[in-house]
Amino acid sequence: MHFTAQGVIPLLPMRILLIKTSSLGDVVHNLPVVTDLRRRYPEAKIDWIVEEGFADIPRLHAGLRRVIPVALRRWRRSLLSPATWREIASFRARLNEESYDLAIDTQGLLKSALIARVARGKRCGYAAASAREPLAARFYDATFDVPKDLHAVQRNRRLAALAAGYTVSVEPDYGIAAPSAPTLGKRIAVLLTATSRDDKLWAEDRWIELGCRLREKGLTCTLPAGNASERERAVRIAQSIPGAIALPPLSLTDLADQIAAARIVIGVDTGLVHLAAALGRPTLALFCASDPTLTGVFARTPALNLGTRGCPSGVDEVLAAATPFL
Repeated sequence: MHFTAQGVIPLLPMRILLIKTSSLGDVVHNLPVVTDLRRRYPEAKIDWIVEEGFADIPRLHAGLRRVIPVALRRWRRSLLSPATWREIASFRARLNEESYDLAIDTQGLLKSALIARVARGKRCGYAAASAREPLAARFYDATFDVPKDLHAVQRNRRLAALAAGYTVSVEPDYGIAAPSAPTLGKRIAVLLTATSRDDKLWAEDRWIELGCRLREKGLTCTLPAGNASERERAVRIAQSIPGAIALPPLSLTDLADQIAAARIVIGVDTGLVHLAAALGRPTLALFCASDPTLTGVFARTPALNLGTRGCPSGVDEVLAAATPFL
């Protein structure tokens, strides 16, 4: 409450803008920030700027008032187009519809800092020594030191807590659920075989052996796929696993439905494996060319990281980790 000579005037709810544009895994890792803010400020109006292709993920969180898509990736490909500049102007106008108490950039890149700079309100972000791109710190009104050796989820939560004046004292809560209730009676194993880099792929013969052994345990394997090359890989693997299904390209919302219905999700280092952990499904993340310490699956539900850079897990190790959840 605010006291004046005229009496008591109720304070307006806090208005908070989150900026985390991409990629898919990074967007998922930022979801607990919404839950934290909602827990600390139950009446807050929270908006989120995100790349248009990932906008369906924050929309799964009931704690958000508004998701504001941005199209930086698409705009970069056609910067000379008048249509692009009209879209940019429209984005700026939509962003400036609101004056925020806090605009928190948890991405720490120059591109996200420039977006924060457009926002009306106190812009907050990582200090230069903590940001992924130190130059970004010059565009904030307030900066905060957050150790770089923390997991990405912890870094996001720590920054938001420092900016908004609270402490993080509970385990992360992603706060999302699939759009429709999952059918947990089905014995489905979702195998996420595709990722953005070839060196992160798990060998196809290992997927086939794992899928066959899961089938022996009564599970049906489904293999999502996005682009043409991912689908070709999924089809090759599925054809060698009895009863397996190579799924057609799906929206993120439909993929969330598929994942939420699974008995277990096993995948390589890709954004969808983080989505599976966030949705509360038992999740095994297979690392072949990256270190899971800072960016592996991180959730209260059973979420295990197997393997590391240059040392991928074998089929027996993965099956042993999966067995308690089957």
